[in-house]
Amino acid sequence: MITQKLNDQISRIGPNTPAGAVHRQYWQPAALLDEIEGDDPRLPVNLLGERLVLMRDANTGSYILTQRVASADEAPAHHPARADIHFVEDAPIYPVVEKNGVLFAYLGGGEPPEFPNFDCFRAPDTHVFAFKGLWECNWLQALEIGIDPGHASFLHRFLQDEDPQDSYGKQFRDKAANTDMPMTQVLREYPRPDIEVEETDFGLKITALRHMDNDLTHVRVTNQIFPSAICIPMSREMIITQWHVPIDDENCYWFTMFTSFEKPVDKDLMRAQRIKEHSLPTYAPLKNRNNSYHFNPEEQKTLTYTGMGLDINVHDQWAVESMGAIQDRTREHLGRGDAAIIRYRLMLRKAIKALASEHLERLPMQDAHVTPKIIGPLSNDAIADSDDWAAASMQSDMTRRTDCPWDASV
Repeated sequence: MITQKLNDQISRIGPNTPAGAVHRQYWQPAALLDEIEGDDPRLPVNLLGERLVLMRDANTGSYILTQRVASADEAPAHHPARADIHFVEDAPIYPVVEKNGVLFAYLGGGEPPEFPNFDCFRAPDTHVFAFKGLWECNWLQALEIGIDPGHASFLHRFLQDEDPQDSYGKQFRDKAANTDMPMTQVLREYPRPDIEVEETDFGLKITALRHMDNDLTHVRVTNQIFPSAICIPMSREMIITQWHVPIDDENCYWFTMFTSFEKPVDKDLMRAQRIKEHSLPTYAPLKNRNNSYHFNPEEQKTLTYTGMGLDINVHDQWAVESMGAIQDRTREHLGRGDAAIIRYRLMLRKAIKALASEHLERLPMQDAHVTPKIIGPLSNDAIADSDDWAAASMQSDMTRRTDCPWDASV
């Protein structure tokens, strides 16, 4: 458990807050390119506790972000009508760049940092699909569920295994690499992984080892990308890079870039799958606390652990929103399974301290010479002999990169 003072320090992100200052040193997803309308390029954006507007220059086609006047009755995550936008005089202008369907903004001072050469950025547009969704909770608890490898065996437990051929664009519905066993079965039958965490140039590499029968080990490598993103395997063909973007202290968006190594992504299908679960233009989930996330006790008996349908985003949403707007960490008791969460909080606290003492170079991915050379990261599932799991995991990743039609080399 931690003190209330420390909980506030690492979770609150408004202007002039320690964690907010750290976030402002990094590019943050501000909007999807799909949200920009042709007739009116202005888009209201709420980001890091600021009320902003995204604009496109009609002559150059480039984007900028600046402040807008927030109406007194505006809800925290609400997007006002474009006609109601009023600009703040002499407001700062924040730079914006587009990366495979996501518009990233930099709200910090000085020169923006370089982008790492992650797969989601260097893959061609044909192989990346981007989407987002609203969660009504603090960004930190949203991130922490993503770096907890053990939660999938319980929160996302499926009591039946569907055919992976019918599960395109859905996480945990593939077969585990090098086997015919569905991932849902692996997670269900081996629920308590050993977890290894190591610090990297971009954040953390998290390895979950599920020791199976016949001296085999299931290896799942996921990553924490500082300050608020994750990179995880979705299937053998596809990875997910997901940012947990603070709107304000009590709301956040997840922005996800789905990156395919093999075939071009079916963007129409993936968009349709997700649009039917969300309300536009806010991207608020249709299943939410107001309707108990469509909980069905009969489903819970035979199909899913939560009884809340097959969409794992709903499971995660229920888990993080049920903690309250800002999780009370003064009452928690972390254990061995929380190794990545513990390590991340230490890294965030070190970053806060380094930034306060003006040692910006101590933050991950702030070296303009090193950051563009950061590639990957490795995010995959593999099953291998227990005495050679590390090499097998690496070989599984290298095989798909070698066969990739775009340059995914490492």
